[in-house]
Amino acid sequence: MTTPDKMKRSSERARSWTGPALFTYGYRPFFLFGAIWSALAMLIWIGFLVGWVGLGSAFDPVSWHAHEMLFGTLGAVFAGFLLTAVPNWTGRLPIVGWPLAGLVSLWVIGRLSVLLLSGVQPITVAILDLVFPIALVVLIAREIKAGKNWKNLPVLALLVLFIVANTLFHVEASQGGYAASGLGFRLGLAVAVGFVTLIGGRIVPSFTRNWLAKQQIQPLPIPFGTYDKVTMGLTLVALVSWVSQPIHWVTGVACTIAGVVNIVRVSRWSGIRTFAEPLVWVLHAGYMIVPLGFAVVALSIWDAEIVAPVAAQHVWMAGLVGVMPLAVMTRASLGHAGLPLKAFPGVSVVYLLILTSVLTRFIAGFDGTPTWILHVSAFCWIAGFAGFAVLYWPILSKPRR
Repeated sequence: MTTPDKMKRSSERARSWTGPALFTYGYRPFFLFGAIWSALAMLIWIGFLVGWVGLGSAFDPVSWHAHEMLFGTLGAVFAGFLLTAVPNWTGRLPIVGWPLAGLVSLWVIGRLSVLLLSGVQPITVAILDLVFPIALVVLIAREIKAGKNWKNLPVLALLVLFIVANTLFHVEASQGGYAASGLGFRLGLAVAVGFVTLIGGRIVPSFTRNWLAKQQIQPLPIPFGTYDKVTMGLTLVALVSWVSQPIHWVTGVACTIAGVVNIVRVSRWSGIRTFAEPLVWVLHAGYMIVPLGFAVVALSIWDAEIVAPVAAQHVWMAGLVGVMPLAVMTRASLGHAGLPLKAFPGVSVVYLLILTSVLTRFIAGFDGTPTWILHVSAFCWIAGFAGFAVLYWPILSKPRR
């Protein structure tokens, strides 16, 4: 728990930084630049598809698109969230100023190296891309060890797996493979699902409980217990099965079970009573992507003619890189900036744009669907993340009130 003394010392460290306010807390640059990159990368991808842009990437175009959505955008969101949350978990001071700016620079170098260095040795591109997540893991490990916060070691383990997945992605791409459907991509996406299952399982019921209690609405979310542990275990089994055997019938059974238990889990959090506050209900919408993704993946295994596997995994990709990150970024940015935890009208529009993007991308995966559905999905994605960047620029770039 964060004590008043610790909060005071954190504020003093932030105020002692005389540079841009953007580098006074980890969530500020990574949430802002991550959103901008998500919109820009999608714009580049659409420009390539229509012949307006040529890609100089070390990857094939589809693999570049998949890599930057998963490891680029989501990597920034992970960093922003953890660099803000870990000081609260460990009771230690946050990383601010030049060290934070240096970490952001490493992330930017990774994005540019993957996008532009097609004529460079694959090992060089991989190193330039991986140095950021490795530095992040070292920092998080140092904080957890110094604060003796051993209960959050699973978070560190997920980050390490994310690096392993990214490394595999680079290896598969360098060998001429289609990395967008390879083992590295599946492992990275599975880590994203696991991260939402683990961290989302903490913050969604917690934030919901706080809001419902303030509004004096009953019942409150059911506290974490045995059912949650069982659900997380079954989710892990399903993810391991999907990563190793993505089209096996055993994976279909495991994903079906994981989908059912996760739907029951989120139903225990009283989300249906939160529609009056978009900042809260969107967290439930973000978590619902987990069981919906399992259900669609299972359906694609049972009958690929109904739903193609690539369309199925796009439910997780679009939802876990779009809906849940925006849900966390919009709420956390307001709270840490000292602003009321209440969504203003533009935020609701951002949510609707991203949800529309996820829905239309899923529909576009069915045979015979008009191409313009894909265009609608891409436009909503770009507008949603660009809208967040515009709306939250003053909040993220100015000192805390």
